[in-house]
Amino acid sequence: MAAKQKAAKGAAKAGSAYATAKANPYIQRVVEDAELRDNVREAYESARKAYGRLSNGKAPTKALLEDKKLHKDLSNAAESLRDASNALRQGPKRKRGGGLGKLVVLALIGAVLALVLSEGLRSKVLDLLFGAEEEFDYSSATSPPAPAPAATASSA
Repeated sequence: MAAKQKAAKGAAKAGSAYATAKANPYIQRVVEDAELRDNVREAYESARKAYGRLSNGKAPTKALLEDKKLHKDLSNAAESLRDASNALRQGPKRKRGGGLGKLVVLALIGAVLALVLSEGLRSKVLDLLFGAEEEFDYSSATSPPAPAPAATASSA
């Protein structure tokens, strides 16, 4: 019975932690932003390398003053941390909805395609814009010209 109560308490704590994490904008930013995660990872790796170079047996003051690779690692760590902190300070990136604008553009594209592809719709729109066409039958009052007589070849 005690095991079930512990499991229930653990599940409640996990659910509470999940709700808290989901509501926290900084955690959401870390989850959604791959660039932020890369910056944090790079900062960690550079700091780990710098610590390894600093604790390799040489005097720390000498390493700090003379070791170029240590300088590079510390610089990379600082730059990555600065980029990550700037990203966190900006807050979560807002997803642009643009629902109405996208809908209007999509409707216009659909209307243009319908006009281009449908001859019946195209003629209805032209009739509405410019008025109905007057249809007439053309009958010619003249007769077609008679074929010219074939020229005969004369023998010589």
